[in-house]
Amino acid sequence: MKVRKFIKTTLIYTLLIIISIITVFPLLWGIVSSLRPDEELFKYIMPFSAKTFIPQKLTFNSYIRLFTEFNFLRPIIVTLTVTIFTLVFGCTVNGIAAFSFATFNFRYKRVIYTIVLLSFMIPFEAIAMPLFNVVNQFGWVDTLHGIIIPCIADGLMLFLFTQFFREIPVSLIEAARVDGANWMTVYIKIIMPSSVPVFVTAGLMTFTNQWNSYMWPLLVARSRNMQMIQIAISSFRGERNTLWACLYAGAMISAIIPLFLFLPFQKNFVQGMISSGVKG
Repeated sequence: MKVRKFIKTTLIYTLLIIISIITVFPLLWGIVSSLRPDEELFKYIMPFSAKTFIPQKLTFNSYIRLFTEFNFLRPIIVTLTVTIFTLVFGCTVNGIAAFSFATFNFRYKRVIYTIVLLSFMIPFEAIAMPLFNVVNQFGWVDTLHGIIIPCIADGLMLFLFTQFFREIPVSLIEAARVDGANWMTVYIKIIMPSSVPVFVTAGLMTFTNQWNSYMWPLLVARSRNMQMIQIAISSFRGERNTLWACLYAGAMISAIIPLFLFLPFQKNFVQGMISSGVKG
């Protein structure tokens, strides 16, 4: 019995180690590659040896070039600005809309909610050009609000908020209304404090989507000053020449910033995804 348990535990841990190695390998390869000069990058790939992972000439030149030669700080600032504003306004607009769907009864409520649910099932590529035409008519091309405003309303985020708010006990809302609280007070002082996990979940989803956004910024942000981080990284790969070390360095910076944001809130993120709201 003990031998069987030992074998089972060994197999499980071996499988977990293999999965961990497969998961971490791309990140480790990216870090190592960003610390190598371009001429050494693919020199030791074959045959496979320790030199494949250990830089023979350790250099931070690719990171230095990012911020001195290519002004990589600008795309980071633009991307942070876009993600923060989209996060704040997205949670505000979708949260209030979800509160209306979860709390009030009004005409065509189910029809409107169904249309909202269908909206996030449509691939963005299918609406990219019509949306671009609308933004172009407003004169928002190559502007921050042209990138931000179309991304504020989000069907998936509204769905998450609505499902969460529906599980909040009606007695809490009724008690606040009896005490004379208006609906905005109910939302700010009752709903929001009870919904921290779903706000964290929606915020992290919005941040990740905007941080990794490529197609929409590519269409709207035309000038170099308005480039977001993913577009800036792709510019290192040209038709005849690719700056591989700089590309890896930019990718590592792009991956590490959301990682440090996600780790402190991962517990709230998971709770917001699996919980149904306040029980009582």
